Amino acid sequence: MASQILKHIKQLVNVRADTGPLYGKQLANLPVVEDAYLITEGEEIAAFGKMSALKNDQTGLPKDQLDCSGRLVLPCWCDSHTHIVFAGSRENEFVDRIRGLSYAEIHARGGGILHTVQQVSEASEDNLFLEAWKRLEEISRQGTGALEIKSGYGLSLATELKILRVIKRLRQRSSLTVRSTFLGAHTYPAAYREDHEGYIREIMEDMLPVIAREKLADYIDVFCEKGFFNPDETERILRAGLQQGLKPKLHSNQLSSMGGVQTGIKMNAVSLDHLEKISAEDLESLSGWKGICTLLPTAANFLGMPLPEARKLLDAGCALALATDYNPGSSPSGNMNQVISMACIQMNLLPEEAINAATINGAFAMESAHVAGTISEGKRANIILTHPVPSLAYLPYAFGTNHIDKVMIRGQFISE
Repeated sequence: MASQILKHIKQLVNVRADTGPLYGKQLANLPVVEDAYLITEGEEIAAFGKMSALKNDQTGLPKDQLDCSGRLVLPCWCDSHTHIVFAGSRENEFVDRIRGLSYAEIHARGGGILHTVQQVSEASEDNLFLEAWKRLEEISRQGTGALEIKSGYGLSLATELKILRVIKRLRQRSSLTVRSTFLGAHTYPAAYREDHEGYIREIMEDMLPVIAREKLADYIDVFCEKGFFNPDETERILRAGLQQGLKPKLHSNQLSSMGGVQTGIKMNAVSLDHLEKISAEDLESLSGWKGICTLLPTAANFLGMPLPEARKLLDAGCALALATDYNPGSSPSGNMNQVISMACIQMNLLPEEAINAATINGAFAMESAHVAGTISEGKRANIILTHPVPSLAYLPYAFGTNHIDKVMIRGQFISE
């Protein structure tokens, strides 16, 4: 079993034994080891500590050694909200928004999600896989080691299954940790625009049994929003998913506050995602809640919307995660480094808070903290090795620079 040692690491970041997600003020606690070493064995982290603890006698240490002087080592990013299985692009809508059209107006004209649905329906499963594979390779080089992928660009039994089968193939082939979410309730397809109940029945009676039988998803998600699925509809769909063994997640409070938070809490959702529009009542409901609030700053920024009020959520004692929302319409990027910088610059998160939100809490948001999110013995050796930098805060501060020198996935440095 191959082993190696990284020596003289300037700072080994987020070294902890997992006890659960980090809530409120806990998010600012980021344990580091100065002048450290890290040993990997096979796919796992075998040992770590201060260089001074290594004996002068190097007998027994791995022969494969790497000097990391001046560099930081961090756990890979855990991106708990993506939609990377899609076809085509939507730069025309990007220009429409510059000209003044809103996201909702574009959707009402048949654009937005429905435009991508059409392109996905016309694409073959193999082409969808190849395009998504390229995106996976790109984000892994940017430091992502674990991610959740949602469907939702199908809106029919055949196409939702096609997307979920692509996700399953990605999961089987990739060394990244991949979780799968069924988001058939992303919007209403054109054929059901005036028959919402008919589409909800199709999700519950036609799609979910096949998805459960083929074990194509871990979670079920709903876009709970005005013009999409209301709280009652959302609860019905989530309950149907639970009956098929899929745990609830929720797109909530992206465009308005209309009961999505309360519905997600009632349904014991693993995470509530977006949360750009939070009322005082929502904050009160979230106070003491033990799920994860996943914030997607690049999506809000891309749509020209106010970013989530992270400090209010932290003051309410919430556990925050950061994710990219990688998709062709509202966040055409899977770069978690940009997300972390934006969270610090525009959401006033401390660098320590942003890194915790992008690692340990992101791992908990997709129930992968047993293998990802921290530097811990026995976890997968998924790590980021930076170029020499003056400090941890330099990573989000110098936002236009690629600070990543190498990325290790399951004990192997991946090629450029």
